[in-house]
Amino acid sequence: MRLPRERRDRRRLLQAVMLGCVLALLPATWLQASAADRIRTVADAPAAPVAVVFGAGLWNGEPSPYLAHRLDAAAKLYESGKVRVILVTGDNSRTDYNEPGAMRSYLRQHGVPGSRVVLDYAGFDTWDSCSRAKRIFGVDRALLVSQAFHIRRALALCAAAGIDAYGVGVDENHDLTWYYGGAREIAGAGKAAFDAAFTPDPQFLGPRETGVAKALGLTAGSAAR
Repeated sequence: MRLPRERRDRRRLLQAVMLGCVLALLPATWLQASAADRIRTVADAPAAPVAVVFGAGLWNGEPSPYLAHRLDAAAKLYESGKVRVILVTGDNSRTDYNEPGAMRSYLRQHGVPGSRVVLDYAGFDTWDSCSRAKRIFGVDRALLVSQAFHIRRALALCAAAGIDAYGVGVDENHDLTWYYGGAREIAGAGKAAFDAAFTPDPQFLGPRETGVAKALGLTAGSAAR
């Protein structure tokens, strides 16, 4: 016995909605599964040559609180000898907004020698930062530093870019910014899946940079300035 047309249409609509929800959540599920065993704290992170710190905005030219917390974690990694160089990657697409420069200034104020901080001025999003870290700066192994809600995406994309990485997830109070960031990650998972699958060129590629290699080659004495 066939269902009335109206009921068949409602059932098909429900099935389509359910299928859409499943497909929408697949990228987020992939991010959760792919990075589950690669997330650490500052205390138990393995040693790596480089820490990569992703930008998170400036307030009046200074790192936002979330960005400051990422930089605090990176400074602790450097102080404990877990990393020897910190690559700060962010947005400097206009002259009045220099995210990497502000990040370096903050790290210097917190005890990291400026000669150990390398700047990527074209880290416009997570994929660009990961791709450029590998292709422009020659990073093969790294600790990635970001908030816990973002670190899985960073790990998945840096793996797709060819970087062997562990992530240091920075804890935050669960305020409105935290919930917004978590919700934004669900939307960003789809783009992350595309970037990981097709590995497009970053928005700005540019020539190869030797800053990381030079900073890694510094002696302890020459770095202390």
